[in-house]
Amino acid sequence: MPIFLSDFSVGHRNALTRLRATGFALLCVAFATPALAQDGSDQPAPKVSVAAAYSKEITDEAVFIGRGEAIDNVDIVARVSGFLEESAVDDGASVTDGQLLFRIEPNLYQATLDARKADLDKAEANLELARVELTRKEELLKRDATPVSERDIARANELVAEAQVKAAHAAIQQAELDLSYTEIHAPFDGRIGRVNTSEGDVVGPNNPALVTLVRDTPIYVTFSLNEKQLVDVLQELGQTSGSLAESGKSPDVYLQLPNGTPLKEVGQIVFVDNRIDPLTGAISLRAQFDNTEQLIIDGSFLHVRIQALQPTNRVLIPQAALQRDQRGEFVLLVNDKQMVEQRYIQTGDPVDSAIIVLDGLQEGESVIVEGLQRVRPGVAVDAIVATDGE
Repeated sequence: MPIFLSDFSVGHRNALTRLRATGFALLCVAFATPALAQDGSDQPAPKVSVAAAYSKEITDEAVFIGRGEAIDNVDIVARVSGFLEESAVDDGASVTDGQLLFRIEPNLYQATLDARKADLDKAEANLELARVELTRKEELLKRDATPVSERDIARANELVAEAQVKAAHAAIQQAELDLSYTEIHAPFDGRIGRVNTSEGDVVGPNNPALVTLVRDTPIYVTFSLNEKQLVDVLQELGQTSGSLAESGKSPDVYLQLPNGTPLKEVGQIVFVDNRIDPLTGAISLRAQFDNTEQLIIDGSFLHVRIQALQPTNRVLIPQAALQRDQRGEFVLLVNDKQMVEQRYIQTGDPVDSAIIVLDGLQEGESVIVEGLQRVRPGVAVDAIVATDGE
């Protein structure tokens, strides 16, 4: 079969093309081999920062919502009717025990008192007359100059006159009381609210209160404990609910004001209720504070903290090590083989930048605090102890 030059040229070109392709493929493999070796098991372990779980004595505390409650809170009401002659205090003023607050026009009650005194004079005169008449009748009876019945009538008249004198004295006392009620004084030290009436108004027992007076030093703060918390406190103190308020071992009570500022004063429990509310499952307690700066206001809501009498040794870790998923809170720790291990834990309250671990970790175990995004459970790591500045 004859061979043409054109066929030879085509075959030669195809062979050269295949040769070039094979050489390029080998060259690519040669260049890729070092890169594949670099991505293998010879890659260095990732570096992470770890911190050891440590123990510290922590004074446990419980936080509740409390409400300020004045020891004395009274609506000042007029006890007699009349025109308000004088309002001696301004809205919101601080007053002392016995200070004059209001004066009702006294003229009517003074006149009534004068009339009752006149009635007493008349009753005493009638009594004197009855006694004279009785004495005269008794003398006549001795001489048989009058019947016994006349003497008995005279004695009865004396008794009536004595009763009239007593009634007159009682009427004077009532008139004096009514007159004294025209001046209204503060029953205790405290601060008044808004005055609800003006001079010239008619006031009386059936009218609204003139003003509200509140004792603000000292003051109560009322809060509630659930059944478990109450039992925990009683067991720790070795007290009963009835003796808790009377015991010198009662825990101190601390307050956080509505603006977040802690109150410097320390309160003491002075009252524990005698039953648990079946609707809330809680029992009411009351603590007393001196309130010298008057920062606790009647009706205000505050955070109440009760601390344990003795501190407890707790395990803590930095909060930066804590992670969460659907199962709960966990940490990644580095074991003695420098391998990453996932551990679910139970945590308590935060303490500054750390958090209490109630279960799941022991003191000395190392948890990862930095580099968490570069590791996973089962991977070897190069652990570096974190410093306070990290």
